[in-house]
Amino acid sequence: MQTKAFAAQSATTPLAETVIDRREPGPKDVLIDILYCGVCHSDLHTARGEWGGVKFPSVPGHEIVGRVSAVGGEVTKVAPGDIVGVGCMVDSCRTCHSCEEGLEQFCEGPHGFLGTYNGWMDGSGDNTFGGYSAAITVDEHFVLRINHDEADLAAVAPLLCAGITTWSPLRHWNVGPGKKVGVVGIGGLGHMGVKLAHALGAHVVAFTTSESKRQAALDLGADEVVVSTDPGQMKAHARSFDFILNTVAAPHNLDAYTTLLKRDGALTLVGVPSSPHPSPNIFPLIAGRRSIAGSLIGGIAETQEMLDFCAEHGITSDIEMIAMQDIDAAYDRMLKSDVKYRFVIDMATLKAA
Repeated sequence: MQTKAFAAQSATTPLAETVIDRREPGPKDVLIDILYCGVCHSDLHTARGEWGGVKFPSVPGHEIVGRVSAVGGEVTKVAPGDIVGVGCMVDSCRTCHSCEEGLEQFCEGPHGFLGTYNGWMDGSGDNTFGGYSAAITVDEHFVLRINHDEADLAAVAPLLCAGITTWSPLRHWNVGPGKKVGVVGIGGLGHMGVKLAHALGAHVVAFTTSESKRQAALDLGADEVVVSTDPGQMKAHARSFDFILNTVAAPHNLDAYTTLLKRDGALTLVGVPSSPHPSPNIFPLIAGRRSIAGSLIGGIAETQEMLDFCAEHGITSDIEMIAMQDIDAAYDRMLKSDVKYRFVIDMATLKAA
């Protein structure tokens, strides 16, 4: 099935309109007419060849919201006309321990999970093409129901990556009432972390390097804001946090945050820096039985849980809408942190072209 898309043909060429092949829906497949697609830093890194193993042509996009246009004969989860989402995965082995526990992002099968774009995690097999396209065909297991008002659908798209990337660790480390939670970095991921931790009932402290972001963080739901470059402000919170979610994707000193944890507290990283963080000091970890951990997106069941929670609580991402043709300019602005807080592509601009 011939489908309009925007693709990078190489790491050094701008994205441009092209035509890709989508499979016709099989018995368990769902064909989705894409309405909106969020723009993630992973899209930029992939399209510009900054991560190893990129397959070109590359059609990025894994924050997809659309309307079901057709379903296979064995599909029971959704029907034509339904509003649905697709996140970072479109398949996994389905049989390993992680998959059986609903944690497909940690698939232990021979290939890992199948990314919505750039194929299997181990680099084998065919390429996959993401949401910078008019339509996509996905197995119903990896299709998510969306219950938000249709007026909010563009702002729902980033929940499929930024939302679940922050929701999964907040849930795993039992964030809720009575817990003091820090969120480091107020960007595409961090602003969702603040919103979700606040809605879960935690006392939320936002960490930023910029005093100018104080009011914005409070508006997102933070109870307090700490300028992390101010030693006095940091020291005032020593040994007081149950959990800190670190969304920053640049190398920095983790010791500044581990010393803020209570005994048994955890600092969880979801940002991936281009070069390693400085090695942390081990003594603060040993002295307080503290831990440094990581978290990767989320499974299908917890992504559905997150979408339902956000619909119930009126939570969406803060976005700026762009035309498909402006994607390279948006990438350049992302590199300068010149967006509050997530770009979303109106896919009608691709279809109109």
